Amino acid sequence: MRISGSVALVTGANRGLGKHFTQHLLERGASKVYATARNPELIDIAGVEKLRLDVTDPQSVADAAAAAPDVTLLINNAGLATGANLVSGDLSKIRLEMDTHFYGTLGMVRAFAPVLASNGGGGILNALSALSWFSYDGANAYSAAKAAAWSLTNGIRIELAEQGTLVTGLHLGAADTDMAAGYDGDKMAPAEVVRAALDGIEADKLEVIADEWSAYVKASLAGDPSEFYTAASASAS
Repeated sequence: MRISGSVALVTGANRGLGKHFTQHLLERGASKVYATARNPELIDIAGVEKLRLDVTDPQSVADAAAAAPDVTLLINNAGLATGANLVSGDLSKIRLEMDTHFYGTLGMVRAFAPVLASNGGGGILNALSALSWFSYDGANAYSAAKAAAWSLTNGIRIELAEQGTLVTGLHLGAADTDMAAGYDGDKMAPAEVVRAALDGIEADKLEVIADEWSAYVKASLAGDPSEFYTAASASAS
């Protein structure tokens, strides 16, 4: 999968990682970049084709697929963090997390898989999280939705292999974006995350782990969960 000459579509392109993905794709020679957002008038990047897209709205997704029939690389980046927990949290917020991260991503994949197939296979990158692999009080709805999106990523990779579509999952801890503005821990520069992700796509990687924290969390899955949560609690105190 080559970035140069590709036709990419980025969801959530108006800010954060999505904005950086859009900029870096252009810099790396993508022949066209569809920059999408619920409010495309907020996209301030020159040289892109703006599309209105709400990944939680099936008609909006269908319209985007019809408007972008030449896409060869789909970047599923759109996301949100409601701060909801699962037991006591607002159920509408929990559903919104799932509608955005799981069903929204699935809807985009289902709509664009035929487009990618008709254009030679191409690639899909799903922006996931280290929180795909652990839970954190105050972000449990987000963790559950990202865990579902991780499983989705693994599943569609198998289903789309026959049509030659590369499916890459991107995992990171925190990036210095608006979404993480209230987080006081270490944050990666968004440009570093995007650079690692695009390098991974060009290397045909199935998974990109952008930082040491994400690598540590994934490695912990082979052990007793109590060891990870005890260590994480101690480091946070």
